[in-house]
Amino acid sequence: MPIQGYRLTRKGSFPLDFSASSLDELTGRLSGGFYTTFTTLSGGKRVLGLTSHLKRLYDPIKDLRIHPSVDEKLLREYIAGFAQVNLPDESRIRLILTRDTGDVYIGIQPFSPLPASVYEKGVHVVTTEMARHDPRIKGTDFITQSAELRKLVKGDVFEILLAHHGRILEGMTSNFYVIMHNPAASKVSGARPAAKLITAQRGILLGVTRRAILKFARGEGMSTEYRPPGIDEDFDEAFLTSSSRGVVPIVRINDKPVGLGRVGEYSKRLMRSFENMNAAKSEWLIPEDH
Repeated sequence: MPIQGYRLTRKGSFPLDFSASSLDELTGRLSGGFYTTFTTLSGGKRVLGLTSHLKRLYDPIKDLRIHPSVDEKLLREYIAGFAQVNLPDESRIRLILTRDTGDVYIGIQPFSPLPASVYEKGVHVVTTEMARHDPRIKGTDFITQSAELRKLVKGDVFEILLAHHGRILEGMTSNFYVIMHNPAASKVSGARPAAKLITAQRGILLGVTRRAILKFARGEGMSTEYRPPGIDEDFDEAFLTSSSRGVVPIVRINDKPVGLGRVGEYSKRLMRSFENMNAAKSEWLIPEDH
């Protein structure tokens, strides 16, 4: 897909003087800094969790005496304008704020949703021993450091899971969760929750979608255990989440099936909850009365 990149200033936007075949390549050719990535909804007019995405971009510079080339209000206006260029397709957008100069850049490409088969049949993922240096900040240096590992995403491999001492922290570009069923719960009224959601709490990037998923899980009667699941554990279900892909069920980790090797019932419920939230909770880029 064609990538368009621009440097944003208070006086206007300026096309970058180089081409890139991906948002990662574009990011790697700029000075180091902070970034966030999302997709538009509703004909380029809405974004799910936009406030959180912008907070992720601007918060790290508050104590660094960096003056960004555009403020949040102007950046929203730029995003709204650029989001119209790919219509009728939605757009996948990356924002980058450089650490040295405070320049703000935008990279944009048409967004193609994942095939329905991904959600219906689930995906295969593999693990690697690696963790973020500073997991609470989404720094562009991580893209450079993980460039070789990202090449493993090919064929039927959908995502790389980052593990530390045999315990899975998160995905390369996603958050990771497993579900353990409790068969005894269905036999006794008022017994323990019918299922438990397990996900790391420390050493991970707290994704924009993650908070909503944890809330949805509680709504489905699941309890939550905050710890990194072990690679060798037997899970009943597993899935990953990201802003652009939503809830993606996992049916195989490395060479081992997850549960029965098919999409589980709780994963399906969480997928439906996320789809409903997309329609109800996404933010206008520019308020309707603007």
